[in-house]
Amino acid sequence: MRTTRVLAASAVSVVAATALGVAAPAAVARDGMGANPSNIVVLPAVIARGGQITVTVDGCPTGGTMTSNAFRQANLTPISGANQTAKGTATIDDDARPGTYDITVNCSGRTLTRPAAFTVIGGVRGGLGGSTTTGATPTDMAIGGGLVAAALLGGGLFWMRRRTERRT
Repeated sequence: MRTTRVLAASAVSVVAATALGVAAPAAVARDGMGANPSNIVVLPAVIARGGQITVTVDGCPTGGTMTSNAFRQANLTPISGANQTAKGTATIDDDARPGTYDITVNCSGRTLTRPAAFTVIGGVRGGLGGSTTTGATPTDMAIGGGLVAAALLGGGLFWMRRRTERRT
């Protein structure tokens, strides 16, 4: 019984400390002291060439711009109802090389760079399961022909056996 009370008291203490820790930074941001760009979030973190990413930045109340080597400069616009947060979208260049890229954000003359913010992967090959060869190879043809021949032989033997069973 005592152990249960001690565990319950510990859990309440942890929850209270967590709530205080989460509320403290939010209180500072509401007072207007957090005017520096911070917390750059990029979604999705892995993207193919030609795809669109969405970037959200805290501490950017009037909007700004974002740049990267993987896309042209794009605008960040303030989100209505969200205190000092801006959001923007950018299209990854079709000729961007696969790899990780940084994003630099400029808000009200202040910049912040997030290294390795997202990863560009090579283009997706669509159709026929993404195969890279055209047509069937000689090996594929031999395997397919062998399977068809085995099916014909097995089917013929099955029918021949069924015909002889009916006569008896």
